[in-house]
Amino acid sequence: MLLVAAAALPLTPAPALAEPAPALAEPAPPPPAPAPASQTSAADDLVPGLPGVGQPEYPMDTPDQVLPPLQQEGAGVPVPEPKAPVDELVEYLPRNAGAAACTTLTGPHQRRVEQLLKLKVDGKQSAADCKAIRAFQVREKIKPAQGYAGPVTWARAELLAARKNPNAAGKCPVTTYTVACVDLNRELMWVQKGKKVTFAVVNIRSGRPGYRTRTGWKKIYWRNKDHWSTIYNTPMPYAQFFDGGQAFHAVYGQLATPTGSRGCVNLSHAHAKKLWDVLRKGDRVYIWGKRPGG
Repeated sequence: MLLVAAAALPLTPAPALAEPAPALAEPAPPPPAPAPASQTSAADDLVPGLPGVGQPEYPMDTPDQVLPPLQQEGAGVPVPEPKAPVDELVEYLPRNAGAAACTTLTGPHQRRVEQLLKLKVDGKQSAADCKAIRAFQVREKIKPAQGYAGPVTWARAELLAARKNPNAAGKCPVTTYTVACVDLNRELMWVQKGKKVTFAVVNIRSGRPGYRTRTGWKKIYWRNKDHWSTIYNTPMPYAQFFDGGQAFHAVYGQLATPTGSRGCVNLSHAHAKKLWDVLRKGDRVYIWGKRPGG
């Protein structure tokens, strides 16, 4: 079979491609509009309204809140007493808040404070709101009294409204045995047996987003009044554990902070010490609701 080689054909250069037209530059996005002065910034931007306040003796968070504690931790090592009383009535304000006697800023708890003070409920700060909130702050010795509906003003108003009958809404079950009632909606707790309140209602500090205090029925399963956090060596005075690593215990700083705990139910040192003498191992705990805001 005869094979014939094909003649080589001359190569013709491909026509040059036209240069693409330069793309039009995308217009730069407009800068974000500044937030209205009537709105607050994030909770983390709220700071104590008085200089030099807000630094507790020890960290307010105890990060070992997932697993139950080792029961031998802290044995024989007493936690320190507070060096000085904590001023629970210093309000948290936005960093840009002025020193005016009354502010036009709408606080994070504006609507609820309006309800509690029997004002027009619209969630917006008005001159009348500011005057009424400031009068409440002056009466309750909240500092600075600027009419701002912050966490301290809200916590104080909730406590006063609940003192006569904390279980008026019937959220905590009435039983024949002792129940520690924890209302996360109002950040309050008390102890009752039947309809009798055996530990008067007090303010608390519960878990923030990502570290929520778990709700439902619990039981005090271990107590240690000289407990120390196992990770950062942080004291947790009068700790009474009810769910994994979540416990009632004292803290050395303010309770009504913009953000919550890492799951524990925090109390003032005086209240945690008193609660220690009220509850016992095996007592029931009932928790409901959700901490407002942060």
